[in-house]
Amino acid sequence: MDLDSHSQKSKDMAKESMKARERKREALVEKYAEKRKALKEAGDWDALQKLPKNSSKVRLHNRCNLTGRPRGYMRQFGISRVTFREMALSGKIPGIKKSSW
Repeated sequence: MDLDSHSQKSKDMAKESMKARERKREALVEKYAEKRKALKEAGDWDALQKLPKNSSKVRLHNRCNLTGRPRGYMRQFGISRVTFREMALSGKIPGIKKSSW
C-alpha cells in the first residue's frame, strides 16, 4: 500500500474507536430506554441520575453508515454529504442526478 492511498483512506474514514464508541452508546440507549421512560413518568430524578450518562438518547451523534463521518450527515440517506456526492456522481443512488439549468 502506497502513501497516497493510505492518506486518502484516513481522510475518508472515521477512527474505528470513534465508530465503536458510538455503537456502544447506541446499545446503552436501547438497553435503558424502557427504564428511563418509566423513571421519567414516575418523576424519580435521583434514580435517573444514577443511570449511565451514555444511556441518554441526547448523547448519540448521527454518523455516515459507510464511512463513519460525523459531520454533513444527510438523514434521508443515512450517509454523509461527501459519500452522497460520490455515489450520486457514479450513479449508485437511483433517481439522483447532477442538476443543470
